[in-house]
Amino acid sequence: MNPLLDTLHPYPFERLRALFDGVTPNADYTPISLGIGEPKHATPPFILKALADNGAALAAYPATAGSPALRQAFAGWLQRRYGIAIDGASQTLPVTGSREALFAFAQAIVDPTARQGGEPPVVLCPNPFYQIYEGAALLAGAQPHYVPSDPARNFAVDWSSVPEDVWARTQLVFVCSPGNPTGAVMPLPEWEQLFALSDRYGFVIASDECYSEIYFRDEPPLGGLEAAARLGRTGFQRLVAFTSLSKRSNVPGLRSGFVAGDAEILRKFLLYRTYHGCAMSGMVQQASIAAWGDERHVEDNRALYREKFAAVTPVLAPHLDVRLPDASFYLWAGIPEIWGRDDESFARELYAQYNVTVLPGSYLARTAGGTNPGAGRVRMALVAQTAECVEAASRIARFAAQPRTAQS
Repeated sequence: MNPLLDTLHPYPFERLRALFDGVTPNADYTPISLGIGEPKHATPPFILKALADNGAALAAYPATAGSPALRQAFAGWLQRRYGIAIDGASQTLPVTGSREALFAFAQAIVDPTARQGGEPPVVLCPNPFYQIYEGAALLAGAQPHYVPSDPARNFAVDWSSVPEDVWARTQLVFVCSPGNPTGAVMPLPEWEQLFALSDRYGFVIASDECYSEIYFRDEPPLGGLEAAARLGRTGFQRLVAFTSLSKRSNVPGLRSGFVAGDAEILRKFLLYRTYHGCAMSGMVQQASIAAWGDERHVEDNRALYREKFAAVTPVLAPHLDVRLPDASFYLWAGIPEIWGRDDESFARELYAQYNVTVLPGSYLARTAGGTNPGAGRVRMALVAQTAECVEAASRIARFAAQPRTAQS
């Protein structure tokens, strides 16, 4: 077996199951889970129809690069959404969901033989972060370096905290904007700083943007390719953006997304994917073309999330450190002071007393510099219908208002 498998940490949901092991939740309450970021809104009927109408495509092996029509759909959406010109043929590729692609990308980018002073190459991750980044880095033979997010600056990643010797070994930087779990969007000055560092040290930037279409203010989140274009960086050197239909169109089971950016990187990534064997079926390609070409369902979906957050946030705000995020469908909430930084006990007792599941923030971060930046917080995924989310928020508020001695 690959010995690098032994370096992987248990996935957050495995840890959550272990945390709840032996706990019998209060049967007076129906179970509500805010723990997993799985969209629950209905899949648009026109996407289901596109799937049903193209079943004949299952009779043929699909091309790894996807059809020209699919890649043009990607380019057309990028033009409409960000105002950038992309060559669909050379600067986009279909992927079977952004999770698969983020993992595979690290395997294609990292050169584990490029060691400096006997030290392995580095992959940078924001901290807290989506756990796929860490696993992808470890299995590529790299060393993850966790860059803290600063709550005082809207959870901006503190790139200036990275030592120069770490930058010199860095081959890949994962960016998540809007962020999971914080919901923070990277502003243009932060992108400018990161691009300057990429020019200096030569690392590749993987920009995970799967939450880009769920936002709460009039201005949509800035994307990595858009930031590069605004700064006059033609060709998107050493930059690849990742996006998906899962959250945008409520089709997590479709496993459909795309990557776009540096044509030379994508040319080699296509070679990797040809051997990897992860081509998107023709039926899914046709449904994806339909989905990327329609914005009405995205606007309707965004309106549902805006309604939900507007109803839930005021219920929680008097009891937890919580505010409307820039984007995404998560609330990244600080627990009451009486709990200290013990987010695990908070989540376990909440589940036991009120049958509501939230994810301890410490499970989404790593201890670096002596501190786990997720400790003392919980992530709530507001993916269910509004009434269910409001009910969960009411229970959480009642729980948080109690003295901790009454919860022991």
